Amino acid sequence: MSASTKKGLGLWICTSLVVGNVIGSGIFLLPASLASYGAISLVGWVFTSIGALLLALVFARLSVLVPRAGGPYAYSREGLGDFAGFLIAWGHWIAVWAGNAAICVAFVSYLTVFFPVLGSSPVASILTGLAALWGLSLVNIRGIHTAGLVQLVTTVLKVLPLIAVSLVGLFYLNPEHFTPVNRSGDSNFSAITACAALTLWAYLGLESATVPADDVENPRVTIPRATILGTLFCALIYILSTVSLMGLIDPDQLATSNAPFADAARLMWGDIGYYAVGLGAVISCFGALNGWMILQGQVPHAAARDGLFPEIFKRVNRNGVPYMGILISSVLITVLMVMNYTRGLVAAFTFIILLATLTSLVPYSFSAIAELMILSKRRGSANTERLLGHSVIAMLGFLYSLWAIAGSGQDTVYWGFLLLMLGLPVYSYVKWQSSTPPADG
Repeated sequence: MSASTKKGLGLWICTSLVVGNVIGSGIFLLPASLASYGAISLVGWVFTSIGALLLALVFARLSVLVPRAGGPYAYSREGLGDFAGFLIAWGHWIAVWAGNAAICVAFVSYLTVFFPVLGSSPVASILTGLAALWGLSLVNIRGIHTAGLVQLVTTVLKVLPLIAVSLVGLFYLNPEHFTPVNRSGDSNFSAITACAALTLWAYLGLESATVPADDVENPRVTIPRATILGTLFCALIYILSTVSLMGLIDPDQLATSNAPFADAARLMWGDIGYYAVGLGAVISCFGALNGWMILQGQVPHAAARDGLFPEIFKRVNRNGVPYMGILISSVLITVLMVMNYTRGLVAAFTFIILLATLTSLVPYSFSAIAELMILSKRRGSANTERLLGHSVIAMLGFLYSLWAIAGSGQDTVYWGFLLLMLGLPVYSYVKWQSSTPPADG
């Protein structure tokens, strides 16, 4: 089929890609993490949703300006140079494997619906999480990818429990569960900021959901619209589900729940609802882990291919899979999970998603500034009003990312900064390897 007759992806297909990539495991355990803040967390959701829309607009625009593989890495390298590109590839890679660690925790957490021992035995829970991690690592290394039909089924199964509990739960609300509004003991601003950092985890994936421009019908219109529609749909589901769960379950019980959506379903529909929603969440978490697993290899592989990551990440097996990236990432996930399982499932999930969110916010903030740099380079051929509008959105996206970084907390920023700084010797080593020594005079 020639390029001229090739049919591109339309608005609704692109929108479904956004929703399928954004809704993963995060929302299934987030209500428990937010319960200690109280109803004020809903304000955090609103601010996060606005920030996510700003970032969605930034990435939608960048996907048109820089239609190349690599996401934030490609954008940052284009706008800010090699060093920024490396730093963002490094941070994005950390975000991917830290995020997969959080998905493993959520997967085990919802398995407690069927195997309660996993909620009380750290050994059993860590072994189960590692079994899922390494099992899917081996599957991905062999190149066995989930078929499109299976992906569709897992997407439906991840959305249906959310919609069912969110809508029906509105008829079972207990107003007393929403008071006091702020349960954290901190100021309202501090509580909202902390909640915004937590809830941004549920939106991670915006950068990977934008479809390359050459595969989309009228990309300058379709990609921004699809990204906005998908993000708005996710925002609606997220806020409604949080209201329903907070209104259904006592705040103290919600804060310690290993499977909040399943617990809410039990209150409304008994054991049948409890097990049905629990199974949907388990399948969703497992599917999300499988879907993001390959990124563990692809993100560092893209940078290594450009000479900005160690050459070991360039290696591919006979199936074309960058297996070393998957293996190294899975080892790091194992270490992170073992270090944090003593915190308990909810506490471990909370810490890990904050770390993953922080290391995603750095690429997000760099991408926003990269858009400003790219726009400045091309301002001679751009409409002045449109250029100003895009610049304002990019700057707002940057400021939101900065605010969310502050909300991650000192402990998370401390560890996240150290992980980013560990990349500097790696960059120095890569550049030293690729440089040609001067000839002896």
